Amino acid sequence: MADRSDPSALRWLIGNELRLARIASGRTQSAAAKALGCTHSKINYLEIGRNQQHPEEVTTLLRFYAADEAQIDRLASLSGRADQGTWWAAFSDVVPDWMKTFVGLEGLATREFMYEPLALPGLVQTPDYAQALLADNLRVSAIDAERVVKLRMERQQRLFDGNSPLDFQTVIEESVLDRLVGGAEVMASQLRHLLELASRDNVTMHVMPLSVPVHDGLDGEFSVLDFEEAKSVGYIEYPNGAVYIQDENQVAAYGKAAERLCSVALTQEESIDEIAKRARALS
Repeated sequence: MADRSDPSALRWLIGNELRLARIASGRTQSAAAKALGCTHSKINYLEIGRNQQHPEEVTTLLRFYAADEAQIDRLASLSGRADQGTWWAAFSDVVPDWMKTFVGLEGLATREFMYEPLALPGLVQTPDYAQALLADNLRVSAIDAERVVKLRMERQQRLFDGNSPLDFQTVIEESVLDRLVGGAEVMASQLRHLLELASRDNVTMHVMPLSVPVHDGLDGEFSVLDFEEAKSVGYIEYPNGAVYIQDENQVAAYGKAAERLCSVALTQEESIDEIAKRARALS
């Protein structure tokens, strides 16, 4: 796992796999509680990540579910690391409750795909671009906007982690490149920043041209997070909440949608050319 540990996100990941393993085994929460010698509510809390899952509890439950030894060892090891500090604690008051798990998961992920149809993803925004997006925002007060931007910049450091940088892939709508968020100067700087990021081996950008009338992103924004030691997770954000996709088949469908989006968008080289052309026009 990445260095940016987050106990609540780890508990969420472990709980998700415990729940999936139980369902796959055909066991009920009541049966699991009997096997562990605890209450039904504790099993529920372990599965939703409300309670810390201790290695011995994880081992007992997974063996009861007839899980393979590799999964048992992997999750028991993860549970032993779920008591470390939360890297973003200083910003917790400006992170909505529904987004806190995502921020933690993003810090643990090895790979992230993100599609946003109307703006650039937070991980590639400059401070000025991010600040312009938050100006007069109905969901973020002016007094909190500066710290929200700082948190966004802290999240971006995953792209530059020398030990294990996040492998980030995104599809950007062509119209987003032409929207002068913050004005021409701010946008020119933002486009140059995109070019710098695109030169990194761990960042892949695809521009979706307007000439592609129908594609898998028309249903809205989504992200897929992959982990070294846990199952992938899908994430869909809307104005006042989010949906975490945990079902393996549904996550796989979003992964396929990500592949299809990249296949119909411009290549990395073509995308860089389009971004550079606009940067020159604004300079």
